[in-house]
Amino acid sequence: MPLPKAELHLHIEGTLEPELAFALAARNGVTLPYADTEELREAYLFEDLQSFLNLYYRLMTVLRTEEDFADLADAYLARAAAQGVRHAEIFFDPQAHLARGVDMGVVVGGLSRALGRSVETHGVSTQLIMCFLRDESAESALTTLEAARPHLDRITGIGLDSAEVGHPPAKFREVYEAAAALGLRRVAHAGEEGPPSYITQALDELGVERIDHGLRCMEDPGLVERLVRERVPLTLCPLSNVRLRAVDVLAEHPLPAMLDAGLLCTVNSDDPAYFGGYAGDNFRAVHEALGLDRERLRLLARNSFLASFLEHDEERRARYLAEVEAYEFTAADEVA
Repeated sequence: MPLPKAELHLHIEGTLEPELAFALAARNGVTLPYADTEELREAYLFEDLQSFLNLYYRLMTVLRTEEDFADLADAYLARAAAQGVRHAEIFFDPQAHLARGVDMGVVVGGLSRALGRSVETHGVSTQLIMCFLRDESAESALTTLEAARPHLDRITGIGLDSAEVGHPPAKFREVYEAAAALGLRRVAHAGEEGPPSYITQALDELGVERIDHGLRCMEDPGLVERLVRERVPLTLCPLSNVRLRAVDVLAEHPLPAMLDAGLLCTVNSDDPAYFGGYAGDNFRAVHEALGLDRERLRLLARNSFLASFLEHDEERRARYLAEVEAYEFTAADEVA
């Protein structure tokens, strides 16, 4: 049995495995520019965030119907559950679908179909977070929030993702204020490729409750002190950081130093189909490459539930935390 954990930084479009991509392409009459799944996997070698995004958006064209989005989410949830995920807060990128003529209701409807049965089917509780593409305009984000209004009963919060450099968080202050007025939770990608000042902006200008990535906070001791003092969670994605060259090799990842500093760090998979591993794979990788012992892995699992948006269901959160504390590591299944 794997170590129980929550996943708080997961882009559902980034769980599109090559096999499912080809299956959905065949279903929807879409021709992919790859001969087979092997050739497609070879394309998963990225120089930086932008080179990844180019492939990410190209493959997204196979997602057309509610059934497609439901199948995508179901496939992720099955993999996540097998690696110990008990709660998942899942990002989706509506602008990328709206631009292709796929209605917001189709996206949310399909994802909700899978998420609504996830506890029963996979033993995983879920929440849905709508992200804005930061390389699109602030006006586009506002329009997207308006399009989501009929579906807010199924959306927990908003986030900010895509190409970070040159797109500071402050650009989206108005839409975050509007989302706050609607009672939506607020997170944002910051401090992955962008500077530490983007993390500060996300906190001060957007009022975010959680920072996605945030590893570059270590370049600013004053910011680290603030994040520790205010208990701001960071949703780190180690294998993603290596694939996108935010760190050269996993052994150089700042996670141990971040934990030493008292930061509330969590470990997540980001876009696992593209970056070489799901949540349990990331836990295993940091255990092996960074020498994190069992108690530090337990701390990361505990942090994941503490950083989650489960305030509405404290009984569930307490149950998950109890599972973490009671977990007994074995030699055969030490960290997954």
